[in-house]
Amino acid sequence: MTLKVVGLSGATESIYRLLVSVGQMSLDEVARHTDLSPAEAVSTLNLLAAKGMVSVTEEQPPRYRPAPPDVALAPQIKQRTEALDLARAEVAELIQAYQATLRKQDTSQLIEVITGAESLRQHLRHIQSAARTELLWFCKPQYVAMPAGSNTAEFEGLARGVDYRVLYERAYFDDEGAVENIAKAVRAGESARSVPHLPLRMAIADRTIAVCPLVPGGPQGSPEQPTAALVRDRSLLSALLALFERYWEDATPLAVDGSGTDLADAPRPTTLSAVDRQLLSLLVAGVTDKTIATQTGLSRRTVQRRINGLLKLAGASTRPQLAWQAARRNWL
Repeated sequence: MTLKVVGLSGATESIYRLLVSVGQMSLDEVARHTDLSPAEAVSTLNLLAAKGMVSVTEEQPPRYRPAPPDVALAPQIKQRTEALDLARAEVAELIQAYQATLRKQDTSQLIEVITGAESLRQHLRHIQSAARTELLWFCKPQYVAMPAGSNTAEFEGLARGVDYRVLYERAYFDDEGAVENIAKAVRAGESARSVPHLPLRMAIADRTIAVCPLVPGGPQGSPEQPTAALVRDRSLLSALLALFERYWEDATPLAVDGSGTDLADAPRPTTLSAVDRQLLSLLVAGVTDKTIATQTGLSRRTVQRRINGLLKLAGASTRPQLAWQAARRNWL
C-alpha cells in the first residue's frame, strides 16, 4: 500500500482505489467487493468522508462517490512535505550542534594529522579534485611530498575554472626547473606572486579545508615520514586565510617568458622584451643575479648588462629605484 504516507490504512486505501476505478458504489457493493462486513465497510467509508476523500449521495440507498485524487490527496501530501522539510531543518541543526560538541570533546575533529608522503600526496590531489572555486598555496623550496612540476591536478582544476593563487618563497626559484614550471602554470591560468619568506607550507581549498605539512622538505628535510595537519575548524581556517591574504597583498607579481603572460594581467609597454620582463620580475622578487642567469639561460654578465639597460630605461640609479619605477610604470 503506497498511500500509507498520507495516513491511509490498507482498508481505506483499498476502498478509495475501488471507488476511483468504478466511480460510485453503494455500501453493499463496497462490502461485497472488499470482503468486509457492512459494519467494517461503513466505518472505513466514514473515515474517508471525514478526510474529504469521498462524498455521500442523498439517494436511497446512498451511494459513495470518490473525491478527485488531486483534491483528496494533494493537501495531505503538501502538509507532510512541509513537515518533512521542517524535520530536515531540525535534523541539520542537530547535526551542527552534535559536531560542535564533538569538536569540543575531540581535537581530531579540529585537526587531523596525516602521516607519510604518499598519504600527503593523496590528500593534496583529493582536495584539488574536489575543489570547485579556489585553491590557495604557500610554496616553499625543498618539496615535502609533491615535487615541482608533478602537480597535474592543478591543470585539471584550472581547466574546470578553479582559481589558483600561489605564493612562492624567493628561495623556491633556486630549485631546478622552478621558473619553467611556474611559467607553464601561469600560462594555464595560475595567478602567482613572490615574497622573500613564507612562514609555513599550506594549501587551502574552497576556504573550507587546509593542508599544512609540519616538517621541512627535500633532501635536507626530516629523515622521518612527513606529517601534515588537515584543518577543518572554521576559526583556524579564518586565521590561515587572513595570513594568506596579508602575504598576497604585499607580494610581487611574476612575469614569465615566451608568450609574455604576466601574473597580474597588467598591460606591458612595448619597449620591454619578454626576456626583460622575466628578468625584471625575478629581480624585483629578490632573486640573485646568479640564479637569474641559471634560470633564464643567460650568462651572468648578460644579466647584469640587461639590468643596467633597465636602469637606464627607467631613469633609476639603484635597483630599489628600478623596482619602484617598474611598479609605477606598470611593468610588473
